[in-house]
Amino acid sequence: MATTSPLLSLPFMALDRDRVDLALRNAVQTKDTHLNELASHLIIAGGKRLRPVLSIAAAQVGNELPVSDEVIQGSIACELVHLGSLYHDDVMDESLTRRGVDTVNARWGNLQAILAGDFMLAKASEVSAALGTEVVTLLAQTIGRLCEGQIEELRHTYDVARSIPSYLVSIEGKTASLFATAARIGALVAGHDRKIVDVLTSYGTAYGMVFQIVDDILDVIATDGELGKRAGHDMEEGVYTLPVLLTLSSDSTDAIELRDLLGKPFTSDERDKALKIVRSNSGIASAIETALEYVSIAETECNKMPPSSATTAMRLAPRILLESVIR
Repeated sequence: MATTSPLLSLPFMALDRDRVDLALRNAVQTKDTHLNELASHLIIAGGKRLRPVLSIAAAQVGNELPVSDEVIQGSIACELVHLGSLYHDDVMDESLTRRGVDTVNARWGNLQAILAGDFMLAKASEVSAALGTEVVTLLAQTIGRLCEGQIEELRHTYDVARSIPSYLVSIEGKTASLFATAARIGALVAGHDRKIVDVLTSYGTAYGMVFQIVDDILDVIATDGELGKRAGHDMEEGVYTLPVLLTLSSDSTDAIELRDLLGKPFTSDERDKALKIVRSNSGIASAIETALEYVSIAETECNKMPPSSATTAMRLAPRILLESVIR
């Protein structure tokens, strides 16, 4: 189910991703060797670096030039926020592995994981501050939106009556806002016209919405092996995402049976039953239709951008991402 984003094929992108990795490792170095190990743990483990990639692509809209060191710094500020949030997420979810390695909380305990996540957020602020008041303010606001989105999700844990608007507000905050900020920072630091900065920001939001909906669909349609974790993990945690909520909103007897299974922690057998119901009903197709609306928004925003390799790649990226869950 893995897909290769067209953004990764942009001129200079392979080199730029190497620049991102080096800048990330340098950003978290301190005199404390143990803190260095904590902070570098997930950086060394790898990752797609999608947020930095989007920053770089946004900077390249309308030109075919390598990006500046300032753009790289702006991109890693966003990635450091993302990494810090992952450290915190793994504590909340009691996750044992991520990116094929032990989580920080599994290896060093929750307290050190929380502090390491805080450290990553602090380093993101430090990096962004060097890029000017607007960038550091934007990043601070985005960290707030990440928290707001996560709180909205937590408020509705095990809530079978959770509304679709609640879900959309949550994912716009916890996921799409950082993609939007990554695109905006890349555009700002590259010196794009304000209208293009706003267009790229809107694109980032739409792309982020597609990204999270696709991730939530994968959680119910993929196998344990494909996911690297148990399928239906979100349902197990009481987080009812779009395909589940759309299944619950149908008038079928399956929706009634699913409602009876949810609303509380369930056993492995109950998880399997719930997955079977969601996989065999229209909720997944309806979730794909919702994601397609955001794909269209992203493509419309691309029509407002000047032509370039980056513009073409950005237009293709969300649709190709969505196609990874269309069978």
